[in-house]
Amino acid sequence: MSILKPFVCSVHTHATFCDGKDTLEDMAAAAYAAGVRYYGVSCHSHTPIALDEGFVLPKDMAVYQKAVEQLQKQYIGKMEVLVGLEWDSCADVNVDGFDYWIGSVHYIHADNGKYYAIDWNEEVFATCRDEAFHGDALAMVKAYFQEVSKVAAMQPTILGHMDLITKFNTKNKFFDENSLQYKLAALQALQSVNPTTTILEINTGAMARGYRDVPYPALFLLKKWYELGGRIILTSDAHTADGILYGYEKAVGVAKQAGFTTSVILTKKGFIECRL
Repeated sequence: MSILKPFVCSVHTHATFCDGKDTLEDMAAAAYAAGVRYYGVSCHSHTPIALDEGFVLPKDMAVYQKAVEQLQKQYIGKMEVLVGLEWDSCADVNVDGFDYWIGSVHYIHADNGKYYAIDWNEEVFATCRDEAFHGDALAMVKAYFQEVSKVAAMQPTILGHMDLITKFNTKNKFFDENSLQYKLAALQALQSVNPTTTILEINTGAMARGYRDVPYPALFLLKKWYELGGRIILTSDAHTADGILYGYEKAVGVAKQAGFTTSVILTKKGFIECRL
């Protein structure tokens, strides 16, 4: 009997139905060729934000769901395919009808009524800080983590890249990630996550796209999650066929640093624990 390893699972992936670069078929074929046996498609949910047009699913997700269901039939007996959704905190759709959902925050909806993407580019990030928070990056960080707490309270299957706010913060360019105030804001959000219902992902997506050399979330958050008895899943947040398992070896190393000896894989029947 083969021993399951985290490399057989990749369930945070995108395709041309949203902002992915490759088709569902090409992504699935690449996953199977890479040895993945539990594959999930998790395209971005629709939002009312004009800038998202063309980068997210349409409000009616039936065509997307049916397309993934066709993949399920194609890979019967070879690879289990799950129909997932990366649900954004600004979404105007629900998560009914999906095998699982990833709860994520990509925007801050500021008091001035504007939506600011915190992971689009440095210019938009700085504009959000200056326009919505009067130049106070820490206030922006706190607002972001408040949104993460709200998503966590909804008990998603997986909590997505919980400290995405750090994407452009290499060398503490915008705020000090080592400051007590930053860590308290992040830890407060983490403690909103129910470790009995929600899995925390170790997400290598920003590594694949050249923004970071370590995965999300930060090591201090993973260590706290381990203390809380939480479980983890390795994900690549793949937007291309060659990124299906990107950075998993690095993610395993970070998980072990935090104290974990196991992670989980997601199947149709739920989560199965496996050794790192």
